[in-house]
Amino acid sequence: MPRLSPVLLAAALALLPSPLLAAKKSFSGDYSLSFLGIPVAKATFDSSYEGDTYVVNGKVSSAGLAAFFDDTRGTISSRGSFGDGRSQPRAFRADYVSGKVSSLVDIRFSGDRVSRTQVVPAPRKRGATWIPLGANDLSGVADPIAATVIRAPSLDKVCGRTIRMYDGELRADLKLTEVSRKTMAVKGFAGEMVTCRMGFQPVSGYRTDKKALTFLRDRSRIMVTFAPLGKTGIYAPIYATVSTQIGTITVKARRFEAID
Repeated sequence: MPRLSPVLLAAALALLPSPLLAAKKSFSGDYSLSFLGIPVAKATFDSSYEGDTYVVNGKVSSAGLAAFFDDTRGTISSRGSFGDGRSQPRAFRADYVSGKVSSLVDIRFSGDRVSRTQVVPAPRKRGATWIPLGANDLSGVADPIAATVIRAPSLDKVCGRTIRMYDGELRADLKLTEVSRKTMAVKGFAGEMVTCRMGFQPVSGYRTDKKALTFLRDRSRIMVTFAPLGKTGIYAPIYATVSTQIGTITVKARRFEAID
């Protein structure tokens, strides 16, 4: 299984705290990931919000024909809070097994900065084309899960922002621009949603000669649709498409509902 990629995640910084989050609210969603229309993975995410805090736990595994060639399964978790006009992650962890190979990404935060990153297996030796992390690159960043949670006062404030995302190695800026709004329905939810186009700009922690990242930066069309989590003031991704060099990846919610 490849390392966590920001292009599959809708990302955002949180806005001002909302009193609607005073009581605990919990939600659950099932997602499918397909490549060129062929199912390749599935995921379930459970999240809870209480006061200004959030906890998200997920399970991911290969599916369909992909399961015969790459038996991948894993867990992902993130916790943190909202404040100072943005999300403030505290811990992120992804454990996954692909075949017989186990991998781990663990990111810890202290205040406004990343305080520790653990990646297993350790990254390979860097070459001359590697752009190292800068002194200020790990401040005010969102982990891959915190990056999917947007707090906004209304639907028209979901897009129109740039997110500083860090996945344990890559630092990238993700710019969300509103494209359209429409009413959609999935199991557990029906209502108005907003679609943002996401611009991808790698900042550091990557190789300049990596063609996949160059394509994502210069040519890819990344679209993410967000839906509200009840009346919490939180918006989560419900549908996304990412064009790559070899085809389109589609992430789609099959179920998206409150579990209180």
